[in-house]
Amino acid sequence: MILASSSPRRRDLLSQLGVTYTPFRPDVDETALPGETPLDTQHRITLEKARAPQAGTDEVVIAADTTVLLDGEMLNKPADVTEAWAMLRRLRGRAHEVQTCIVIKQGDHEWREIVSSLVTMRDYSDDEIGAYIATGDPFDKAGSYAVQHPIFQPVAAIQGCPLNVIGLPLCRLRIQLPHLPDPAKVCTGFWGGVNCHSEADGRGI
Repeated sequence: MILASSSPRRRDLLSQLGVTYTPFRPDVDETALPGETPLDTQHRITLEKARAPQAGTDEVVIAADTTVLLDGEMLNKPADVTEAWAMLRRLRGRAHEVQTCIVIKQGDHEWREIVSSLVTMRDYSDDEIGAYIATGDPFDKAGSYAVQHPIFQPVAAIQGCPLNVIGLPLCRLRIQLPHLPDPAKVCTGFWGGVNCHSEADGRGI
């Protein structure tokens, strides 16, 4: 199995699941192309990640891309402190969508699934935003936040898969790869055992 992702969160999730895999860092330009919708961009990026490794026909390649959507706009990783401040203020006290596109590739077969979770942020203060940005944590994360940050803890509620918000919904991955271990304990460790009611739209490619 190959995980085509540079995300330390996805690598950590698979490691906690007890899966043996080869990490691969895909070199993919994640800039949106003219005329693309957020879903088009995400789909294209994930496919490019999955196709990047020189995998054998028997190897399974997993790729994923997670984005934060607010008012129809894709919030990517912040370029600087100013962008991080702006995103966190816009998200404060509001609900938004976190969407992960997963592509599993084996040989010529490619399978895609879109998993969405509805995330409601708590009404954190400007002082909390400043302290969180000072840790440097927001700068490699879509939407400028990590749901699992132990101090900031920006999220009030999640409807859907909690691990999807972190970047890899293991429950949905296991449906397509049933030999994987049960991810319930991993999910419990990150989000206190809340039941996952993820809404997923499986689409063969």
